Amino acid sequence: MTYTESLEYLNDLAKFGIKPGLDRIISLLNRLGNPQNKYKTIHVTGTNGKGSVTNMLASILSVSGCSTGAFTSPHLFRYNERMTIDSGEISDEDFAAIATIVRGYVEAMLDDNEECPTQFEFLTAMAFFYFARKGVDYAVIEVGLGGLLDSTNVVQPEIAVITNVTLEHADKCGGTLEGVAYHKAGIIKNGIPVVSGAEGIAVNIIAKRANELKSPLYLNGRDFSVKKISDDRDGMGLVYKESGNMELSYGLKMLADYQVGNSAIAVKSARLISQKDDRITTDAIIKGMASAFWPGRFEVLSLKGHKIVIDGAHNPAGVEALRRSLDLRFPNEKRLYLLGILRDKAVASMIGLLLRPGDRVVVTSPDSDRAATPEEIAVRIHDAEVIAVSGERARALDIAIEQQNHDELLVVTGSLYLIGYIRKILTKKLGGNR
Repeated sequence: MTYTESLEYLNDLAKFGIKPGLDRIISLLNRLGNPQNKYKTIHVTGTNGKGSVTNMLASILSVSGCSTGAFTSPHLFRYNERMTIDSGEISDEDFAAIATIVRGYVEAMLDDNEECPTQFEFLTAMAFFYFARKGVDYAVIEVGLGGLLDSTNVVQPEIAVITNVTLEHADKCGGTLEGVAYHKAGIIKNGIPVVSGAEGIAVNIIAKRANELKSPLYLNGRDFSVKKISDDRDGMGLVYKESGNMELSYGLKMLADYQVGNSAIAVKSARLISQKDDRITTDAIIKGMASAFWPGRFEVLSLKGHKIVIDGAHNPAGVEALRRSLDLRFPNEKRLYLLGILRDKAVASMIGLLLRPGDRVVVTSPDSDRAATPEEIAVRIHDAEVIAVSGERARALDIAIEQQNHDELLVVTGSLYLIGYIRKILTKKLGGNR
């Protein structure tokens, strides 16, 4: 297949939707020679923050001199973003070649009357095969949904990471917060260390599973912690601490307040890996954290005097974290939002947590079949002022920039599918790829 043909094939696989379960991916990986077993992995799940932690860990490992793959989802603009090695996206040529190979084994499965893998399962197999072909030392693997039945849950990791647990995707993970926690704890493997930032009832469920599997559990706030000691428009200065008077100071370019806890989880995970790999030094951790960058997560841009924040907050917990970061970093600026949300999200809750009386909003639609229409969102906005409704995302951005006052901050949020599209337009206007 050509690159274009591979994208068409992937889009065709989307018709199978989301199907939890491991039978299809196990069969496909067996046919591919189980590439996921040919390098070391770190497995990362959580409701929010898992992409950021994946990126931080990949940065640390790369700086350490380890060839490091990272598999993340969803992408902001194109599928290649999901598979990187040392921060470099898979090339179109490699993407097409590997998609062609994996498709051949899928067709063999169908010839044997097996069920067709889903799109995400196909992408997972591609990533695992790509990392093996390129001979990486490590791959940091982000869970797609949940954990227990996610197609990535075939790896035997060095570390299992659970960033946090809130009530999202409950319909596919047991229907309750306890059910979501149970599914995320499903990535814990026998004797493998677990690092988590979970709180409340979720901790009990994670701890129970870790205890059953004799897996040591390290909790943020109990076994390690981090404190912010400096903060400016260029980043944060942080001090990480463990019991025994161990301290480590580092800087972080990621500006959102929610990245403080994410960074602690990444540092603890790296320190655990360092116990088996002496390439992971304290200096490498400091340099890796300093160079970590995760686009679309409280990313601040400036376009011809317009100050813009892009953040992929797509659920109530993410929106609440975004609101805290906005209140902390931009307490005095008025806010104009470019907002688009998926229909299957907690729309009313997200709007209530995000918007203040007096805020202004341009409503549009994310680039997804699951997108709520702008009109469906607009009718739920009561205190803030809706100044425009447009299903055309590019036009909605133009309206927002035209309407933005000099004392207003433009915030683009509500869905990763929206911010990916808008970010691509903005980076072109800025004359480069950020």
